[in-house]
Amino acid sequence: MSSEPLGNQQLLRVGDLARQTGKTVRAIRLYEEQGLLAPATRSSGGFRLYEPGAVERVRWIELLHGLGFSLHEMRDLISSWWGSGLGPEAMGDLRALFTRKLEQTRETIARHQQLERELMQGLRYLETCRVCATPAPVTGCASCQQDHGMKQEPALVAGIITPPGVARRVHRAGFVPVGEIRHGAHGPAAEARAAEREEDGR
Repeated sequence: MSSEPLGNQQLLRVGDLARQTGKTVRAIRLYEEQGLLAPATRSSGGFRLYEPGAVERVRWIELLHGLGFSLHEMRDLISSWWGSGLGPEAMGDLRALFTRKLEQTRETIARHQQLERELMQGLRYLETCRVCATPAPVTGCASCQQDHGMKQEPALVAGIITPPGVARRVHRAGFVPVGEIRHGAHGPAAEARAAEREEDGR
């Protein structure tokens, strides 16, 4: 790692700072332009030199970005805080901001958890398609009679295999159980069992 001493500190060049933080040199310079980061000095060759604490500063910027702050909002936040009067009031404003962001973060987590459930249901449905009972063109998937272990297609799947303007089906009769497919029971015996199930359901 390239560095240059300043007193007892080893300063970092912009390329070193970028590598340590996983950012591009352009991103580091953009942070400078927004007033979020500043070099400690310049080398005799004109290179920007940063204190080791700049690494944490860049990670702080990344953390705020993850909370939904734009660079302009970060700049305004810093300007507002340092331009505040009394410390307790400034900290109160910061506390209110963090509270709002915490609520938004929890709402985002809840949405992502719902998406996770939808994806897991979709994958569970699609897993049975590995042993399709009646291989056919994709148009046949819209009227699939295979038992997928659920009464209706998960929303993510249904939106693809249901033609636009057609109501989503809530139940499919006459499914072929996956166990029979996996054990090769596709002959007359399997058909007889399916007929018995239909008769029992009447």
